[in-house]
Amino acid sequence: MKAMMPAYGVYRSLSRHPWWVLGALYLSVSAIGLGMRMPWPADEPRFALNGLEMWITGDWWLPHRAGELYPDKPPIFMWLSALSTGLVGDIRIGFALPSLVAGAATLGLSVDLIRRLHGRHTAFIAGLWLLASVQFILQARTAQIDMLVTAFILLGSWGLLRHALLNDGVRYFHLGCFAMGLGILTKGVGFLPLLMLPFWLMAARHASTWRSSGHRAGQLSSRELLIGLCWMLAAPLLWVGPMLVMSLVSGDSELAAYRDNILLKQTAERYTDSWHHLKPWHYFLTSVIPWAWMPLLLTLPSWPKALARRFSRRDLRVWLPLVGAALMVVFFSLSPGKRGVYILPALPLLVIGLAPMLPGLSRKPHVSWLGFALCAGLAGIFLIAALLGVFGYPALVTLAEKEGVVPWGWWGLLGVSGIALCTWLKPRHGLLALGIWLVVFWSLWGTWGARLMDPVRNPAVLMAQVAEKSDYQALAIPDFREQYILQARQPLWHFGYKTPEEDQFSRLYAWLNETPQSRWVLLTPRKLKRHACLDGAQAITLNEPDEQWVLLPGSAAVKCQGNPDAAPMYLAPTSVSNEAARLIGLPQRHTLMPEVQP
Repeated sequence: MKAMMPAYGVYRSLSRHPWWVLGALYLSVSAIGLGMRMPWPADEPRFALNGLEMWITGDWWLPHRAGELYPDKPPIFMWLSALSTGLVGDIRIGFALPSLVAGAATLGLSVDLIRRLHGRHTAFIAGLWLLASVQFILQARTAQIDMLVTAFILLGSWGLLRHALLNDGVRYFHLGCFAMGLGILTKGVGFLPLLMLPFWLMAARHASTWRSSGHRAGQLSSRELLIGLCWMLAAPLLWVGPMLVMSLVSGDSELAAYRDNILLKQTAERYTDSWHHLKPWHYFLTSVIPWAWMPLLLTLPSWPKALARRFSRRDLRVWLPLVGAALMVVFFSLSPGKRGVYILPALPLLVIGLAPMLPGLSRKPHVSWLGFALCAGLAGIFLIAALLGVFGYPALVTLAEKEGVVPWGWWGLLGVSGIALCTWLKPRHGLLALGIWLVVFWSLWGTWGARLMDPVRNPAVLMAQVAEKSDYQALAIPDFREQYILQARQPLWHFGYKTPEEDQFSRLYAWLNETPQSRWVLLTPRKLKRHACLDGAQAITLNEPDEQWVLLPGSAAVKCQGNPDAAPMYLAPTSVSNEAARLIGLPQRHTLMPEVQP
C-alpha cells in the first residue's frame, strides 16, 4: 500500500481539477520558452515571413514570400501568423501562437468529447496520454501548418461524432463539415473526418447491432448529408471564389500560375504523383508511429484483448474513432509522398477510441514497467552521451563542432533527472516517472535547448556581418532561404524561388553590372566555383556554424555576361520596412539604404 501512495496521491490531487490541471500541464510542456527563439528551418521561417509580409504590406488575400506569390499553401495559417505577430508586436512570440492555440483546441475538443462519451475520470486519463504523446507536443511547439489543420480536422470529427455517437443533432454534423472546409483552406486535407462516414452509415443502418452508450447511432439522411457537404465547400469557396475571379480578370500570368498550382499541383497531383518526400508504403508504420506516438504505444500489447471485448459489444464509441484513425493512416500511406507530420490528425482520434480502456490499461503492471524502462533508457542515453562528450569522444566532439552546439550540460541534466525519478518512484510507478521526465524534457528543450540552438539555426549574426561589410547597400541572394530574408538589414533582392539557377545568375550578372559600385551578392563557395566568370579574389568569406558563405561586390562580375530578361527580380518588402525591423527585433533600417527599385 505504501508503495502505491506516491502515484495514487498525485493522481488524487490532480483529478480534483482536471481541466485546470490539463491546461497547466499543456502550457508547461508547450509554451515554456515562448519568445526565446526565432523561427527555425525548414518550414517556420517561410510561414513567419509570409505572415510578416501580409502585416506590413496590407496584401492579405494572396500570400507572398519575399515579394513573390507563394503558391504552395492556402493563406489561413499565414493570416493567423500575421495577426498574432502584428498584435503581439514580436515575431518571436507571434509566429508560434497559431500552433500553440491549435494544440490547446485539439486537446480541449478531445477531452470534451471523451467526457461526454465516457465521463470525467476517463477524459482526464485520456487527456494525460494525449499530452504525453511526443508528436502532439512537438507539433504544438512547432510553427507549422499541421497542428492548425489537426485542430480543424478534430473539430470536424467532434461535430460528426457528437451526432453519430450521442445523437445530439444534425447541427453538430453541419458545424463539423464547415470546420472540415476550414481545414481544406488550411492544408487541403480537412475532409479526412468524412472517412468515418461509410462506417457510421453502416452502423446506423444496423442500429440493432451497433450501439453507442446504450443508445442508437445518430441518423443522417441524404438531404442532411448534402447540406453538410455544401457547408464543407462553402468555407474554402469564400477564398477560392474571389481568387479565381482575380486570376481570370487580371490577365496576369503569374496569378494564373498561382491559381493552377494551388488548385491542382498542390492537391491532387501532390497526393497521386508526389515529387518529393518519397517514402515506401510502410513508412508511417515502421519509421514514424513507433516514436511519434510514444508513450501511448506502451499499452499496445493489451489492445487485442481489450478491443476484442469492445468489438463483441459492438461499441460504436470505440470503433468509429478507431476506424477513422486507421483510415487516415491508410490514406496517407497510399500517397508516394510522405512526411511524419501528415498522420498527426489520427493521434487524437486514436486516443478518443482507446479512451474507455486507458484507465484500466494505465494500471497494468507491465505498462508501468515499460514506462520505467523507457524513462530509464532515454535518461541513460542522454547521460552517457553527455559524459562521452565531456571526455572528448571523437564522434560526439565532431558532431558538436559541425552543428555549432555543445549540449553536454543540457543532456547531462536530462539524464540525471530521469535516473533520479526512476530511482525514487521505482518500476511500479514507471508511468509517473516517465510523465514527470517528459515535462522536464520539454521544459529544458524550450529554454536551455532553445538558447543553445537559436544562434545556430538563426542567421542573425551572419546577416549583420553582411550588412556591415557591404555598407548596407543592395544585396542579392540567388536560391535564397527564408531565414536569411527575415534577418536582412539592407534591401534584399532575389530572382524567384523556383527559377533555374542559370537563369538566376544570368539576371544577377546584368543587375550587378548596372551599378557595380553599390550592389552585392551573397552565395555559397560551391556556387562561386560553378560560375567561373566571377572574380573570387574579391570574395569576403563569412562563416556560420554549419555553413560557409562568400560576399562579392558588383565589381566581381565585370567579366560575366548577363541577361536582364532571363529571370524576374523581387525586392523583399521586409528588408526595407522599419515596421518589419521592429517586429523582428532588428535596428531601424540604415540611413545609407540606396535603391528600392530594380
